[in-house]
Amino acid sequence: MKKVLLVDDEPAVRFGICRYLESQGIQVFEAASIQEARTALEREVFGSILLDVRLPDGSGMDLLKEIRRQDAAVPVILITGHGTIAMAVEAMREGADHFLTKPVDLRELEVLLAKSLELGTLRREHRALKERPRVLSPFLGSCPAMARLVPLLEAACRHRSPVLLRGETGTGKGLLARLIHEKSAQRAEPFVELNCAGLKGEFLESELFGHAKGAFTGAVQEKEGLLERAHRGTLFLDEIGDMDVTVQSKFLKVLEEKRFRPLGKVEEKVSDFRLICATHQDLEKAIQEGRFRQDLYYRINTLTILLPPLRERLADFEAIVNHLLAFIAGSRKVPTLTPEALTILKAYRWPGNLRELHNVLERAFILSDGKVLEAHHFAGLTAHFAHHAEGPDEEPQALDLKSAEKAHIAKILRLAGGNVPEAARILGVSKATLYRKMAQHRLRAEGGR
Repeated sequence: MKKVLLVDDEPAVRFGICRYLESQGIQVFEAASIQEARTALEREVFGSILLDVRLPDGSGMDLLKEIRRQDAAVPVILITGHGTIAMAVEAMREGADHFLTKPVDLRELEVLLAKSLELGTLRREHRALKERPRVLSPFLGSCPAMARLVPLLEAACRHRSPVLLRGETGTGKGLLARLIHEKSAQRAEPFVELNCAGLKGEFLESELFGHAKGAFTGAVQEKEGLLERAHRGTLFLDEIGDMDVTVQSKFLKVLEEKRFRPLGKVEEKVSDFRLICATHQDLEKAIQEGRFRQDLYYRINTLTILLPPLRERLADFEAIVNHLLAFIAGSRKVPTLTPEALTILKAYRWPGNLRELHNVLERAFILSDGKVLEAHHFAGLTAHFAHHAEGPDEEPQALDLKSAEKAHIAKILRLAGGNVPEAARILGVSKATLYRKMAQHRLRAEGGR
C-alpha cells in the first residue's frame, strides 16, 4: 500500500517531500494540522505516516498516541526541527518507528519509508493471522472405518478431479474438504465454500455466477461470483443435493467448459477451479425422483469418499474427544473427563455425529469452567445411556421384571468397566443398593472394583 500521509505545517517542507516521493511512485496526502490529519485518517487507510512534532493546533506526540490507539500496525515516522535524544526516546516509547530531524535527507527518508511500508504490510498480515477464526482440523484416527479412507484421501490430494464426500450430517465433510485443499497443489490458492441448502433460485445463481448491477430486483450493485473467486483454487459445494435443478444444468456447463456468464452480463469469464462436493442425501434416489440431474452426478462423483458415522469410530472415540476438547479449550488447559463421563459419552449413539459431540463437549466445558468434566455435566445424555449402548447381547431377552433388571444392571456394569461406584452413580442408586442387587442376581463386577 503506497499511500503516505504527510503531516507538516510548513508548505515548503511538504512541497519538497511530496515532489520527491511522488517521483518514486508513492502517493502522498498532505495535512497541515492535527485536525486535517484526523480528517484524512477517517477517509483513507495509509501505508505509513510522516508526522511533524510541532503543529499549529497541538503536538504530534499527542496525535501519535491517537493513531496508536486506533491502529497499531501503521508505521509512523516522526519529523522535527528541534530534535533531542530525550524526545527521540519518548517518541519510540509512544510507538514511533523512526525519528528524523530537519532538514530531512530525502534519500534517507526514501529508505526509511520503504522499510516502514514493508513493516506495515507484515504487521497487517500478522494481525490478520491472529484475528483469523480458528478452524478445527479433522481427526482421522486409526480405526478400521477411517483406515479404509486413507488411500482415497491420498488420491484426492494428488489429483484435481472432482471429489464427492458422502456421509451423515455432522460427520466432518466440510473439515475433510478443507484438509484435501490444504494438502493439494492448490493450497496457496483460495478455498471457497458455499452451502447450497441455504440459497434457492436466483440467489444461489447470484452467489455462484455473480451479477451485474440491475440484473434482477435487489441487485443494486455489481457482485463477484464465487466461481470467479475460486479461480485456480478449490470450490467446495456443501449439500449439493439441495441445489435447484435449474441451477444444476448451468453448473454442469461450467464444469465441462470452465466458463460462465454472470447474471446480466454478456461477456464470459473463465474459472479453472477444483471441485469438492458434499451431501448427506441419497443422490441415486434423488435422481429417480427427478430432483438431481444424472449427468451432473456422473461429473461430480469421479472420486467418492464415504465418511463413517461416529458410532462406527468407537475405537478412536476417546482420542476424538481429546482432539475436540483441545480445540474448544484453545489457549486454556485442556480438561480431562472422569471415567464415568467417558462411559456416558461412549454409550450414546450420536445421531448428530461429530457436530453434536462438539456442541455437547463445549457445553460441558462451559459448565465446568474448563475444569474436570464429570457425569453431571452431561445430564442431557444420561437419559439415553441405557438405550443407545450397542451390542447383540445388551437388550433384555426376557419379559419379566426380575430378568430385565438383571440384564440392565449387567449391561451398566460392563459399560462401567466393572467399576461399581461408577455404575451406581449412573443407575442413580447407592453402592450398598447396587451390591445388594448384584448379590440377588448373582452378578459380579468383572475386572472392576
